[in-house]
Amino acid sequence: MNAIALPRRTIVIPGLAALVLSYACMSGAAAQAMPDPAAGDTLVAGVQYVPPPFVAGEKVRTPESPATALLEDLAKRLSLQARTVTADPATPEAMLAAGKARLLLVPVSEPDALGAATTSIPTGYSSGAMAIMRTDTDIKTWEQLKGRTVCLAEGGRYSGQMATRYGAIEKSFKAPADSLLALRIGGCDAAVHDSAMLNALIKLPEWKKFSARLPVRDTAPLAFVIPSDDVLSRGTLKQVVRDWASSAYLEKLTTLAARDIAFEVYLDQTVTDCH
Repeated sequence: MNAIALPRRTIVIPGLAALVLSYACMSGAAAQAMPDPAAGDTLVAGVQYVPPPFVAGEKVRTPESPATALLEDLAKRLSLQARTVTADPATPEAMLAAGKARLLLVPVSEPDALGAATTSIPTGYSSGAMAIMRTDTDIKTWEQLKGRTVCLAEGGRYSGQMATRYGAIEKSFKAPADSLLALRIGGCDAAVHDSAMLNALIKLPEWKKFSARLPVRDTAPLAFVIPSDDVLSRGTLKQVVRDWASSAYLEKLTTLAARDIAFEVYLDQTVTDCH
């Protein structure tokens, strides 16, 4: 078993000292499989969408999901390097059993539907599909998206759903900033993204004219998924989640992401308006 745990000799988070000491007393395969930062061990985690790496000269783009940022923070706390791979949230058991990832960080709408071989640990972050539009829109229900143009980010949870469920015409963009820019300049009738991020975004003064919204749908918590018998990793992850909650880390991360996306849109729209 590839367990995930804090190195015994490295205490990164205040408050985890007792947890680390308890791990040092554990026996069995889990305790023996603790990753070694000195050996350059890597935390390989499965996520629904892996953002493309930044290339010098390209525009900075903030991803829709906080999964990558949360994994980077987790790896930092564990004194490890993080690497993400694409995972199918519908089949977590197969990926973990094959050893392709040590854990998954994906939306888990029905924890009870997971197989007996896996267990989920909610991060405290939850979101669903949310649509925003100009305040003078005539779209009042999800069903009224039929035949209308909806902008989304590629790799997002909702890509494909708007066309299938509502008959909308989908326009996919590289990142939320590109989709939201298209909304602002009239390229689409609505933009559908992560509800947590959009709720933070439309609180900004410059988004007041685009704050019409449709009710959030398909809400699901973002959760770690690990093998059920990995007691060591479960304890570590639960402690990290508690630390995130006590420091309001998720709220701060969401607010920062919304502001970053708003700034990315502003920069692009300013350039567009100047030509």
